[in-house]
Amino acid sequence: MNIFVYCEITEEGTIAEVSLELLSKGRKLANQLNVKLEAVVIGNNMMNIEKQLFPYGVDVVYFAESEKLFPYSTLPHFSIVSKLFEEKKPQIALFGATSVGRDLAPRVASRLRCGLTADCTALEIGEHIDSKTGTVYTNLLYQIRPAFGGNIIATIINPETRPQMATVREGVMLKETVTHDDKAVVVKLRVEDYISDDDFVVKMIVREIEAKKINIKNAQIIVSGGYGMGSKENFSKLHELAAQIGGEVGATRAAVDAGFAEHERQIGQTGVTVRPKLYIACGISGAVQHRSGMEESALIISINIDPNASINTIADYTIIGDANDVLPKMLKAIKSINH
Repeated sequence: MNIFVYCEITEEGTIAEVSLELLSKGRKLANQLNVKLEAVVIGNNMMNIEKQLFPYGVDVVYFAESEKLFPYSTLPHFSIVSKLFEEKKPQIALFGATSVGRDLAPRVASRLRCGLTADCTALEIGEHIDSKTGTVYTNLLYQIRPAFGGNIIATIINPETRPQMATVREGVMLKETVTHDDKAVVVKLRVEDYISDDDFVVKMIVREIEAKKINIKNAQIIVSGGYGMGSKENFSKLHELAAQIGGEVGATRAAVDAGFAEHERQIGQTGVTVRPKLYIACGISGAVQHRSGMEESALIISINIDPNASINTIADYTIIGDANDVLPKMLKAIKSINH
């Protein structure tokens, strides 16, 4: 009845950031439930796996190592995870809402006949009382996520089935190391006990990997634009301001859909979650879908023509005016200071 986290492996052979974030959250949940935090790692040539994982409070690491298991392929990873879960019977299982996690987690949930909530923005422990039977369910995982196009925040529970499974996008949980006194262990799985030749009916012939051109998730300053910027040409003002103050340019989904910016710059429920030291929101109304991806920024400045815009409710400072008029003045002032 412990908490399990499926850890993804990067091309460099390290644990993915989203997995470390989930371990940080998993450690807190495990402390609340007084259970162990366990990690599942599947790959090849992983050196010092314990040094990467133990700082995040992991009690047990299940490690399946074989040249057949990297890069990721659906069937062998599915066989290992589902069979391991059948043996160990976790109470909670967490996956990153990545291309890998979105491929693997639903298959495991289907195999184990349990519930799965995708793209959670928060995870908490609570209880539920069935209004019809009066049954009290304790130690439930509250799986919290936006629903109905982001118009409401839904809390989803799986009272009857185990494990309680959820996927979480990168950047949603805060990555934190912990002081962990208990001695953690690495359990090496006998791969041949979990996979068969049938798991390799699909063979990977060619892999083409394109490196990320934009690293908006780790930017400490973000100048972000919404549909209110009006055009792709007006977005050039954001790029100029970001260049002057050492920041990166972000965008809302509406701005991306309108062709004002690349999808890699999209911030929000269907984009990237960020926590910069400074977030300048230009022409952004502040729909819940966007706020969910940036509201934990240390300092938020809103530039908006509408004094009643939702973004203003979470902003530390608000400038009422058209961003296309305000930005050139800001640039002029910053350039005069720099020179």
